[in-house]
Amino acid sequence: MKKAYAFAADGTEESELLCVVDALKRADVEVKIISVSGEIFTSSHGVRIVADGVITGNETDADLIFVPGGMPGSAALGSSETLVSLIKTQLENGKRVAAICAAPAVVLGAHGFLRGKRATCFSGFENDTADFTGERVVTDGLVTTAKGLGAALELGIELVRLLVGDEKADEIAEKIALM
Repeated sequence: MKKAYAFAADGTEESELLCVVDALKRADVEVKIISVSGEIFTSSHGVRIVADGVITGNETDADLIFVPGGMPGSAALGSSETLVSLIKTQLENGKRVAAICAAPAVVLGAHGFLRGKRATCFSGFENDTADFTGERVVTDGLVTTAKGLGAALELGIELVRLLVGDEKADEIAEKIALM
């Protein structure tokens, strides 16, 4: 069974987080929501969410690390030295990383993980750390990025495709009326 960690913080965009987690769980990917803000965190729209755990730095056994957007959640995630170290290790070990909305620029780009890569992010967060394309979802090597909330389900399906395969991704997309 594939495994993923979805990292979150106070100010994380809850729908981006949960849409991707939902798609992965539908594909039987084991997903744990890990907070950098404490066991209970408050989303960017005031929704209180109970995480499966609080970041320890030992979250190195996943096939995927996912970082949702939202502000100030993306800034909090990008400020977590432990999370940045985990992302570095993840990529060095040839494992996948994904981010959406502000997080591609604020988390991945700010720490050099997008150098020489095509990526996308929420309009206005683009910077010179990557070739930001404006597309809805972009996979370049081990890194997958998405533009924003409107592309969250597409990101989830892309991650299912990459982790589990085309057949399962197409099945889930059809069941949730994405196709």
